[in-house]
Amino acid sequence: MSRQPISTERAPAAIGPYSQAVRAGGTVYLSGQIPLDPATGQLVQADIATETRRVFDNLRAVCEAAGGSLDHVVRVGIYVMDLADFAQVNAVMAEYFQAPYPARSTIQVAGLPRGARVEVDAVMHLG
Repeated sequence: MSRQPISTERAPAAIGPYSQAVRAGGTVYLSGQIPLDPATGQLVQADIATETRRVFDNLRAVCEAAGGSLDHVVRVGIYVMDLADFAQVNAVMAEYFQAPYPARSTIQVAGLPRGARVEVDAVMHLG
């Protein structure tokens, strides 16, 4: 099975040796997104809800570049620096997804790239 890298200028460029996403068959594996502004490459530093919206906007852009949408996402991984932010992150996720919701894990971590407070990765199935 071949792997097809996915990229878009509507999401931040990869900051390491990886692709924004990779399609293998009908499945697209989206790399983790932190709240980077794709136009400036700078970390959005605001309240956790605003930062989380930037993350999901970035993920949506990559989904669309792969020919899908957030409606095709089957799994989401959320990484937060502080689980006290979970309720706000969860509320923002509810703005971007509708039932049937993707499977999800939420993990508190000791650190994220560039000092971000939230990172989200996903798996999308295009059939």
